[in-house]
Amino acid sequence: DKVLIIESDETFKSLQDKLYDLNYVQDLVSFSFLAKLMDYDTQIKPGRYLIKANSANLEVLRMLRAGLQQPVNLTFNNIRLKEELADRLTRNIELTPEGFNQALKHYINTNKDGFNDNNIISMFIPNTYQVYYDISGEELVERMHSEYEKFWNSERRQKAKNLGLTPLEVSTLASIVQAESIKKDESAKIAGLYINRLQNGIALQADPTLVFASGDFTIKRVLNVHKDIDSPYNTYKYPGLPPGPINMPFIHSIDAVLNYEDHDYLYMCAREDFSGYHNFASNYNEHLRNAARYQRQLTIEQRKARMNNSN
Repeated sequence: DKVLIIESDETFKSLQDKLYDLNYVQDLVSFSFLAKLMDYDTQIKPGRYLIKANSANLEVLRMLRAGLQQPVNLTFNNIRLKEELADRLTRNIELTPEGFNQALKHYINTNKDGFNDNNIISMFIPNTYQVYYDISGEELVERMHSEYEKFWNSERRQKAKNLGLTPLEVSTLASIVQAESIKKDESAKIAGLYINRLQNGIALQADPTLVFASGDFTIKRVLNVHKDIDSPYNTYKYPGLPPGPINMPFIHSIDAVLNYEDHDYLYMCAREDFSGYHNFASNYNEHLRNAARYQRQLTIEQRKARMNNSN
């Protein structure tokens, strides 16, 4: 079995050359004769086709003439910025990044669903989708919007409404929760903490939003200087949610917000065992004690590292 890619600008002559040079057909004369009898030479349909081994010419031509394509798997995740979408989504299809960006820009400028430059990444739900190789930019954007609508079913929308949030706002909060911890089983607890802050009118003070606001994603440790950045994404300076997600949230992160853990925590600090988990606190004094424990252990570990390096 072999995959045959027919481009949109393919001519019958270039297709003949491809079929012969890449050894799809052994007798090009008989294939071409039959193709002309079936008027396929004037009805070439672009796409990605699977040519079965030992297929007869008639069988192959019927498939090509009918445009019976083999779908392409479109998989994407771990995207932070809108500008990264085009390269990731067009990697295995004919559509160019420029063509996708043009279609996306048009959608942003004309949609009535509340999507804009800041939150459009929310419309792309990380998953694997099947599309055809020759899908257009407009069709791909519309497909992603259709998948978004399917994902945000009545149950999820009701849960968002119960939180007093729109689906777009849930995605924004989910992106912060996702950036805060690599531990999936902690996501709902972190989500509950930020929901407590939102509902009590307390600034989120989420360090990952400062990293996003700075534009320097190599930052490992947020410092006081970063808290002075004047950006709507600075959740130390501006209360409430930022204008859009700081990454493309996974499904489990969105569902962690919708199914948040109900508790009274308002603060969290990395655990002193460096496990990647956090210690949570419902008041500031308790939080300071947690932070002091972490800082003491961090100082010990740094001292050990210096001694090992000197030896």
